[in-house]
Amino acid sequence: MTRVAVMVIHGLGMQKENYADKLITCLSKQMDRVMVQPGAAEQLLDIEPVFWADVFEEREEALFQQLVRSPGLNYQALRRFVIHYLADAVAYQPVEKQGHNYDAVHRTLSRAMHALAQRNGPEAPLCVIAHSLGAVIASNFFYDLQYPSSSRIPEIMDVNAALERGDTLTNFYTFGTTLPLWSLRYDNFSRPIQVPSSQAAQHFPGLEGEWINFYERNDILGYPLRPIDPAYAAAVKEDIEIRVGGPATSWNPLSHGGYFASERMNLRIAQGLARTWTWVNR
Repeated sequence: MTRVAVMVIHGLGMQKENYADKLITCLSKQMDRVMVQPGAAEQLLDIEPVFWADVFEEREEALFQQLVRSPGLNYQALRRFVIHYLADAVAYQPVEKQGHNYDAVHRTLSRAMHALAQRNGPEAPLCVIAHSLGAVIASNFFYDLQYPSSSRIPEIMDVNAALERGDTLTNFYTFGTTLPLWSLRYDNFSRPIQVPSSQAAQHFPGLEGEWINFYERNDILGYPLRPIDPAYAAAVKEDIEIRVGGPATSWNPLSHGGYFASERMNLRIAQGLARTWTWVNR
């Protein structure tokens, strides 16, 4: 039996290493429901959260101490929040030479995919679940794998593993994503990543993968993707509007952090993963 390898990627801000716990709990519950089998998620999925926040954490905190704490500026809690949110997006920007933050962040994805390949085999199907800036990171990472250039060579820990090359990417689920804002960096933003990967058919002939995007109308950092460009309208199967968060957050921008526990979103993801697992293990 082949499990579906699932990589979860967090977004902006101050993150804890257990950030994915709510999503894993909710997704597991919905997977059990879809498969009508208690414990199905544990048997059929292998979930690996990526934690890239520590790439910037130390320097962001040092910046806060130097610019905010030492001078005694007002609204320190709010300033800490702003520094961690804005600094993540600014610091992640790619530069001409390799070896900078962009590559350091992508290295955390490479390590996660290596771990998944080690546990599930080099040709296991890969699903990516990404929030906020994490969706941008995932998009850039797989773009570099699918459209390599001499100036941007992704690090692959085991080049012989199809999963680590991104060849077995079958499902991509994004939510609360800022990806449309990144389109402003380019004159032409009409080349989205391919989901499933163009190589996936060699490993899973006939398997229909999907890229599904979720957004909340009150989340000012989350947007639909299909309107970006006709190419994105073709690449993204569906933009799904959902309500997330609790009574204090669902009606305002704080809803940005509420996706992880969304039953509707996790049910839809579970349905996609169940189809993938069933096809691969038919």
